[in-house]
Amino acid sequence: MMPGQSESERDDAAPVDMLASLFDARGWTYEFVSDDELLGEIQGSWAKYQLRAIWRADDNVLQLLCLPDIRVAEDKRAPLYEVMALINEQLWLGHFDLWSNGGVLVYRHGLMLGDDGLLSLDQAQTAVEAAVDECDRFYPAFQFILWGDKSPAEALASALVDAQGEA
Repeated sequence: MMPGQSESERDDAAPVDMLASLFDARGWTYEFVSDDELLGEIQGSWAKYQLRAIWRADDNVLQLLCLPDIRVAEDKRAPLYEVMALINEQLWLGHFDLWSNGGVLVYRHGLMLGDDGLLSLDQAQTAVEAAVDECDRFYPAFQFILWGDKSPAEALASALVDAQGEA
């Protein structure tokens, strides 16, 4: 450790490298798409999520994309946009979006890192867990729209019912 460097500072690394270390430690599969991009898979409660991390050194921004493998048909987009708006009002970090090219649902979150452009293990873990947690939390609402023909308000209310105990 360098003089004047705190314990947490020595554990920081380039963002994509830190995420690779986290994925290694958790046993999650991943691959480097480029020096600035990582693609991995994480099993959530409802589905297997694709996680894509893209580092923009020019801005010191790490963008995390979590894709729950939900494609939205044209006739379901209006109610899905409505439920996304209701969901996004509740999120503190990140937001859900629908890519116009292909109708793919995505959770997006951008992390603005400091001038050094380094990411700590705690930051990496928190960002990834938040993305997976939000996808898990709202996955049922999207499914209620797509497969249950519920209204956006009904879908959100049904999805947010917390079960007590285990079956």
